[in-house]
Parts: sequence; structure tokens; C-alpha cells
Amino acid sequence: MFSAKGGPGGDGRESMTLIGAEASFHGILNVKGSVRIEGLVEGDVADAVSVEVGKGGRVKGNISAETLSIAGEVSGDVVASRSIELLKEGRLSGSIRTRSLRIEEGARFDGQGARVEEGARPPSKERAEPVGAK
Repeated sequence: MFSAKGGPGGDGRESMTLIGAEASFHGILNVKGSVRIEGLVEGDVADAVSVEVGKGGRVKGNISAETLSIAGEVSGDVVASRSIELLKEGRLSGSIRTRSLRIEEGARFDGQGARVEEGARPPSKERAEPVGAK
């Protein structure tokens, strides 16, 4: 049922968390594995390996992960140590920091971007600026 990495005491790289279409979450979501968001998250998503914001997903907060894929809406600053992809249905309003960025035709991005150096880690929740602190 649990893999060696995804079970208790593992590093969580094989675990998946789902925020379903009818669900909403308010606060800081610390994810040690991957998360797919199809509902609403109001707050920060931190420490994730992979974040997928589905077509129906909305995030009103900052995201910190290794990889990020956006097909829904994100309003906040995002940091991905490996890559960010903004799919054609995706909408992002905020700043981007990543090593690799891909924006499909039809996607909307309103903000600024910066390249991070290889090996840079996403900031932990202790260093992340809370939503609305600007």
C-alpha cells in the first residue's frame, strides 16, 4: 500500500495529494510529495515536489515546488527549482522564478520572470513571504 519512499518516514516523492473540484482549502498547504489542485486553494502551497493546477483549479497564494504545471488560475508568486509550464488554458498573475519556463500559445501571464541557478532550492515555508504581506 505504501511504497518505501511514500510511506511513513519516507521522503514523500511518490505520494499524491488531490484537492478535488468541490473542495476548498484555506491556509498553508505543506506538501512533501505531489499535489493536483482541481478546486480552490486560498493560501500558500509550500515544499512540494510537483504541483499541477488543473483546468478547474484556482490558487490565490504563493507556490513553491520543484516543478509546476498550470492549466487553471494562479494569482501569486511562484518559484520552481526545475520548471514551470503554463498550458494554453492557464492563467498566472504574479512573479515567476524558475530554471526552465514554457508558455503555450493561448496562456495568459501577467507579471515578471527571473531565472534561478541550477541547484537552487525553492524557499521553505519559513522563508516564504505570506500572501498579502507586500
